[in-house]
Amino acid sequence: MEFLKQPPRFLFFTGKGGVGKTSIACATAIQLADDGKRVLLVSTDPASNVGQVFGVTIGNQITAITQVERLSALEIDPQAAAQLYRDRIVAPVRGLLPETVVNSIEEQLSGACTTEIAAFDEFTSLLTDTALHADFDHIIFDTAPTGHTIRLLQLPGAWSNFIEAGKGDASCLGPLAGLVKQQAQYKAAVEALANPLHTRMVLVSRAQNATLQEVARTCQELAAIGISQHYLVINGLLPQTETLQDDLAKALYAREQAALSAMPLILKKLPCDHLSLKPFNLVGLEALRQLLTENVPSQLLERDQPITFNAPALSSLVDEIAADSHGLIMFMGKGGVGKTTLAAAVAVELANRGLPTHLTTTDPAAHLTETLRGTVENLIVSRIDPEKETQRYREQVLETKGAQLDAEGFALLQEDLRSPCTEEIAVFQAFSCIIREADKKFVVIDTAPTGHTLLLLDATGAYHREVSRQKGSTGLHEATPMMQLQDPKQTRVLIVTLAETTPVLEALNLQADLRRAGIEPWGWIINNSIAAARELRSPLLKQRAQNEVKEIETVAHHHATRYAVIPLMKQEPVGKESLRHLIISQASAPL
Repeated sequence: MEFLKQPPRFLFFTGKGGVGKTSIACATAIQLADDGKRVLLVSTDPASNVGQVFGVTIGNQITAITQVERLSALEIDPQAAAQLYRDRIVAPVRGLLPETVVNSIEEQLSGACTTEIAAFDEFTSLLTDTALHADFDHIIFDTAPTGHTIRLLQLPGAWSNFIEAGKGDASCLGPLAGLVKQQAQYKAAVEALANPLHTRMVLVSRAQNATLQEVARTCQELAAIGISQHYLVINGLLPQTETLQDDLAKALYAREQAALSAMPLILKKLPCDHLSLKPFNLVGLEALRQLLTENVPSQLLERDQPITFNAPALSSLVDEIAADSHGLIMFMGKGGVGKTTLAAAVAVELANRGLPTHLTTTDPAAHLTETLRGTVENLIVSRIDPEKETQRYREQVLETKGAQLDAEGFALLQEDLRSPCTEEIAVFQAFSCIIREADKKFVVIDTAPTGHTLLLLDATGAYHREVSRQKGSTGLHEATPMMQLQDPKQTRVLIVTLAETTPVLEALNLQADLRRAGIEPWGWIINNSIAAARELRSPLLKQRAQNEVKEIETVAHHHATRYAVIPLMKQEPVGKESLRHLIISQASAPL
């Protein structure tokens, strides 16, 4: 493997959701540990599944993976990190300041930006802690999907610049003086990230046009913040030997090879590794040890047997949704499961039935326009763009609250609005405005990958308090966005997953998190199912299909109130006609 040649201390694995970052990061950690290196595997994904991959509970502390000598793991838990951060800020003043003042500080520290900076503190400490570096030869980062990761990697410079320019009080993070103490750590983190002798960025992709285009953008964005040593891994390639008698395999192989040929030039210049699609699920040590090799031990395979498979098509869910004249439809799930495609397909179908529909996304790495490839009558398409929303929010606050301030107060307000966490407030405000449209039309939302979305939902109360602080006592509705999301008459949440062990477990965890927030998922969609395809001949695809059936049955009988299964298509579902075909495709096939 090119990316494993003379590896530096820090290895980052990033890319679009669902491309296999976690599996490759785990396999890399195991291989380095087997080679005698002391390795710490860190997940910065709020929806981490590293523990599930290894079959152990990890959490927000360094935990030894007992099955692998010299390997430890850590899952940065944003909520736990935020509580520790609050305790650290509030404890020194409790008992010294009036209770009303302490309560005010705690209120200010309840925002989502506090959660972000707390998790960020943990991240930067891993890059700068010399004592930790003495214990480990390599620290491997399994990151959140691309958009969230770029945000995280930009933060060292953003917060360092904010502290340097600041003269006032970073109210949502506690006293600015507390942040100044961290300035040296942030600067050291910037230097570590930019040093190719210390840091290597492994860009993981699948052989898909949209995914490769996103990786190219990531490469450019990383270079812009000084991270220049990039390696490319193309994961899950179908071997040509599987195409001999299988039309689906032939179509998939041709699609992958065409995507590789059209790969952006910036990626063609990078050191590159190709990993073949495996016939087994990448869960457990034995499977992970085979990921970076071409060997497939027989014990990981199941006996070939005929299967008859039937499941509801997506049309059954759309018919039920369309029975109402309006409502909020949210597609949620782990990155890479096809939320964008399915959200677009449902929106196009509702619009084609003459129902006014607004399709939007909260995903920083959105691909709605590439998926639709054209306009549709009765359909409005938008994107919550963080940069535009932040600028709009700053201008709004300065025009309203700023108009009542003197010159000094106005300058302090401007400084406060330069805080990186202002973006989070602005995005939430835009999200709140769009979902109110569901009173009059269908609003279909393609959400960011699970972890980022849950942080947004968990923080609704905190966001409202922060917006109220910025705008004053006016401008907030009595009915909060969370109340709308909790009302099954107004909102339908569709969980999208794949028919594989880890994605189903992740979807089940998402369902549990939603229920704790008082949101009951309306249905599940199992996307890109090989088991639902027709006339399979490829041994590899047939093996994966057999593995899928067990997962589909589990979802159908134990997890979902209602569900649908979408077959894996020969052609990528792009354009309104292909998207409409997803609605009616019947998941039924004898294997």
